[in-house]
Amino acid sequence: MKKLHINKIRSLWWGISAVVIVSGIISMVISWQNPDIKAPLRPGLDFIGGTRLQLVRDCSQPGNCDQSIDINIVREVAKEQGLGDSSIQLISEADQENNGITIRTKDLTTEERSQLQSALTAKIGTFDPQKNQIDSVGPTLGRELFRTGIIALIVSFIGIVVYLSFRFQWDYAVFAIIAIFHDLFITLGIFSIFGLVAGIEVDSLFIVALLTITGFSVNDTVVIYDRIRENIKTHPQTPITEIVDDAVNQTLSRSINTTLTTLLSLVAIFIFGGETLRYFSLALIIGFIAGAYSSIFIASTLLSWWRERKGKGTIETIDTAIGSEDS
Repeated sequence: MKKLHINKIRSLWWGISAVVIVSGIISMVISWQNPDIKAPLRPGLDFIGGTRLQLVRDCSQPGNCDQSIDINIVREVAKEQGLGDSSIQLISEADQENNGITIRTKDLTTEERSQLQSALTAKIGTFDPQKNQIDSVGPTLGRELFRTGIIALIVSFIGIVVYLSFRFQWDYAVFAIIAIFHDLFITLGIFSIFGLVAGIEVDSLFIVALLTITGFSVNDTVVIYDRIRENIKTHPQTPITEIVDDAVNQTLSRSINTTLTTLLSLVAIFIFGGETLRYFSLALIIGFIAGAYSSIFIASTLLSWWRERKGKGTIETIDTAIGSEDS
């Protein structure tokens, strides 16, 4: 297998990441300004509370699905019901485009739901009770889920920083944390774009996905960093760029195989796991790909760039302390 010289074109790897991250940040700003979203990502019912109705027309009835649903008619009906500030989206089935609607609004009573559904039926057709879904979450519970999710992320970061600081020198730890932020920002940015373009929402499972991505990313980076440290001990006179290139090549097959086998399972969950797990698995797919990329092309190249910049391109003296500590 031909040796991969990642440090020769490290500006390219950084540029690719920068483009994706900046695109995501722009999308998050646009989402924040969007009156239908008002957040960097489109929040699901778990976080904001309220009622979500998913209504799909019954195409077994003659003429019921001859025309696609007009979203403007749905907005008019919602306004008549005093729900003019609701978030409304059209949904499609495999064989019928724009045949259903999703309405996310304030918390509705059973009577208010029935009135809304009856008004919509009169305007756009009969709905299939087997496909309809109604979910309600109180605003207090939504805020609590968001708060505990953020706390969990903060605690995980603190634990990772402490672990990396004890296991490696500080610059290893810093660039490993940068790689984690890289993976999280890419996942957040892509989901922000999905929220704008396809109306995809994030829920409490998305927080779980971010925590999982954090663990996967740091694990992959630690494997490469371990090999870099071992190579430094055995070849102390070798330039850091060669040390890093060798370490990446020595662990490349392991990183690719681990990522691919994990992705196979996640793709299966995405396709066959049902609606509840679909976007959870999609977040993991994006995050794991970003994690493998950042471990190989970001964390490693940043470490070599930093040590070159500090005049440590040949590093016989740098890790002497590490070798003596380990012995």
